[in-house]
Amino acid sequence: MKLTHKSAEESVQIQAQPLAPNLTDKQKIELKKACAKIAPTWPLDELVAVNPWWEMRDQHFSEVSAKLTALSQAQCLMPKSYFQDIWMESLLPHHLEQAVKELGVDYSVENLERYLLEDDEHTHWHNVSDFVDSGRDRKYKMAWRDEITHQISQFCADFFRIRMREDSYAKTYQGLYSEWLATTRQDKGIEILMAEDGLTEQFMSLPESAEDLIAEALTVLRVSDDCVSDYAHALLLDINGWTSWVAYLRWQDGLNADENSLMMDLLAIRIAWERVLWRHQKFHDRAAFNELRVMWRHQMNILPELVTTHKAAQAKKWIWQRAAEIAYQSNLNQQLKHAAAIDVDAEKQQPKLQAAFCIDVRSEVIRRALEAQDASIETIGYAGFFGLPIAYQPVGTDVSRPQLPALLKPSVQVKPLMPEAQGEATKKSLNKKARWLEWGIAAPATFSMVESTGLLYAFKLLRNSLFPQDHEHPINHLPMSDEFELMRDNEALSLDQKVELAAGILHGLGLDRHLAETVMLIGHGSSSCNNPHAASYDCGACGGQTGEINVRVLSFLLNDEAVRHGLKKQGIEIPANTRFVGAMHNTTTDSFTFYGSEAPDEVIQNWFERASELSMQERAMRMDLSHMEADDIYKSIRRRAKDWSQVRPEWGLSGNASFIVAPRSRTRGLDLQGRAFLHDYDWQQDADGSLLTQIMTAPMVVTNWINLQYYASVCDNYVYGSGNKVLHNVVDGSIGVFEGNGGDLRIGLPMQSIHDGKQWMHEPLRLSVYIDAPRDAIAKVAEEHEVVRQLIDNEWLYCFRWDRDGVIERFINQGWENAEIA
Repeated sequence: MKLTHKSAEESVQIQAQPLAPNLTDKQKIELKKACAKIAPTWPLDELVAVNPWWEMRDQHFSEVSAKLTALSQAQCLMPKSYFQDIWMESLLPHHLEQAVKELGVDYSVENLERYLLEDDEHTHWHNVSDFVDSGRDRKYKMAWRDEITHQISQFCADFFRIRMREDSYAKTYQGLYSEWLATTRQDKGIEILMAEDGLTEQFMSLPESAEDLIAEALTVLRVSDDCVSDYAHALLLDINGWTSWVAYLRWQDGLNADENSLMMDLLAIRIAWERVLWRHQKFHDRAAFNELRVMWRHQMNILPELVTTHKAAQAKKWIWQRAAEIAYQSNLNQQLKHAAAIDVDAEKQQPKLQAAFCIDVRSEVIRRALEAQDASIETIGYAGFFGLPIAYQPVGTDVSRPQLPALLKPSVQVKPLMPEAQGEATKKSLNKKARWLEWGIAAPATFSMVESTGLLYAFKLLRNSLFPQDHEHPINHLPMSDEFELMRDNEALSLDQKVELAAGILHGLGLDRHLAETVMLIGHGSSSCNNPHAASYDCGACGGQTGEINVRVLSFLLNDEAVRHGLKKQGIEIPANTRFVGAMHNTTTDSFTFYGSEAPDEVIQNWFERASELSMQERAMRMDLSHMEADDIYKSIRRRAKDWSQVRPEWGLSGNASFIVAPRSRTRGLDLQGRAFLHDYDWQQDADGSLLTQIMTAPMVVTNWINLQYYASVCDNYVYGSGNKVLHNVVDGSIGVFEGNGGDLRIGLPMQSIHDGKQWMHEPLRLSVYIDAPRDAIAKVAEEHEVVRQLIDNEWLYCFRWDRDGVIERFINQGWENAEIA
């Protein structure tokens, strides 16, 4: 029996209940745990690859997988059909047998094959909205889950519009829940859209503060203390895109994961919907509510059993996953063992060229192509920010952009040294662009803008189709200089500070000895048009930017005669005829740009041109261009960078699977297929282990983030990826994208970045890390750094030691295991 419709005041009086108690200390702790489990997502213009399970690294990967699938149906493993596809191709019976042995289980290959043909039917956690959706009277109506997600998402998109930042993001965006409540109370359209009389009245009775609302909801819904964390986590996963954005704002404030009042406000908004639907159902359809209450209570009681069931159900799939990883590791191990005989201690001749590249997997291909031309060419792998802890401020602007991994904070501000008049001209140009952008995104002006510029834009599309031009980045294409001002705390760096900075970088690069006449410092970036995720193809080590600023600043620093004189006093002597040259590798077109007044000589330029040709020919196989002649491949690849309709300008870091920390001489000549991050390191030049510590706590973590972003985007593109690029609409210029005109904020990689329309272009494997260093040194870093220990012991990555005799052994749980793979 349904209640007759009453006035809002009468209805609120009828539905009123005693005030809920305040949140208990136990509940507060459990809620903070839930809020701390969400990893951040970066804005589009600073897009950083993120491990979406980063904040749960203290648990084993398999446990996280079972919990997430139970709570939200999020998938951390590929479907059975994927393993059917690779079975008896790249994955063979002895790989399965090895996985079974390693995991200590008792399954036969036949049993595991049969598992791939079995149907999976396992229930999962349902929020109140899910139960209401399954009710009899909702059969032909819009799903509550969809409406809730859409309503919260549209509100957040408006709330988090660009605002002036105060001391912190927490202060800038405070009042999230209260503003949502005021907005929703005035929105009469929800009740009409969902065809639910009296729904608006429920919002009128919601408590005014987020904490009071959560306390009341937990009481009304009878959520036990043991279930609070999981329930809150399930709700946050319903709006995972926006919770990830709020986690980013917390990250920017430098707060711990559990110090996030904004996240608690967002949780309050989502749980408010639960409370509203619960009471609306109670007063408008008592029979359905009684059924809902029984199912809800039963679900709460079996939650631990539900998670255990999913863990058991995934056990065999984890064997298949491990077997796929063993298949890759087996092939790589054979290559590394073959390369082990190279004598890294042999006396070296002075190289003609030294070229330092980012460790990015795309650099492996171009480095191999460059080295193949002459034995005197030496390449070096180092994190693409080149050890510079800088933020870049373009001339004529107040913009300050970090140029280093998100795990680190910039301590030095860099500005180009340019004439004042040029700076003023740049400032006026940027102001004009900013006003145009503001007009374009302002809601009242949208239709007038389309009417005013539609014809012009159509002409622009036609022009770009017939006469495509390179895309221009609003910051990267501002006027630039080859000289820079380096500041710390608003004061210019002293000579001693510059020398200290340069010495550390040279030591890390291994360039504090045996320098060539030409030392190339090569950053990388990409070029594509009409691509919201363009920054995802740029350098992850540079905070989602290109490496141009870093290499230009570093070459300026190392060519400074005063700095060189200071380095000499520290025992680092740079020959007078050695010049450092900054350069950029465009990973879309495989072309190079050289910076500075002294261009490399013709021989060196020819080496780079030939390396570009060889690299393009290799990449053509993955881009379905291998049937073309060399000239046509060249034209086609360059055309992709200018084509505004191209959804796959390049494959980025797809295929990444390993991180090798060793002298380049140990891997030189190996074809690692563009799947390995290569970081130069010689433990014999690292007496105190400080360089190894830096590598395992920074680049290794960054590569883990990249690896698991690709892994997650393939395993569950709906939750951890951004769907179909063709349907993307950018939210407020840079926050992120919607797929279509609504739904949750999408995170991760679009489908077109990892799938070619026929097959996956990325194989979801956890990162295999190979380190050439003594046992004790590796173990010491893991012992002293909890993050490193968690990644290794909870199997978010694999850590191997690759010694100089070719022996490979695995490090896990502070112990060593033989890593022989058949």
